[in-house]
Amino acid sequence: MAKKLVIKVTAGADAPERCSQAFTVAAVAVASGVEVSLWLTGESSWFALPGRAAEFELPHAAPLPDLIDSILAAGRITLCTQCAARRGITERDVLDGIRIAGAQLFVQEAMTDETQALVY
Repeated sequence: MAKKLVIKVTAGADAPERCSQAFTVAAVAVASGVEVSLWLTGESSWFALPGRAAEFELPHAAPLPDLIDSILAAGRITLCTQCAARRGITERDVLDGIRIAGAQLFVQEAMTDETQALVY
């Protein structure tokens, strides 16, 4: 079993079920003691901003702000550098605990031993 899980979420409000799956899997993995690195790319980039996750709604799904809080409590959330730049998001704008980094770091994390990468 992988000791680390790297998850890239590309979907946001445009594909709510896929988006919710990514955050749910990340939160469950963190709760299970797995080291998690969640990457926000594409439309999910907006969830790095304060208040944006609270606007997300999906029936029968855990609230996105709660999932983000649980991931940040024991895991890591990273916003893609290019995705942030395309949306005018800077490090001053994002939630506490979220970093902005690029593809080189994503590849580095995904290629480490005993790591499983998932893309939603």
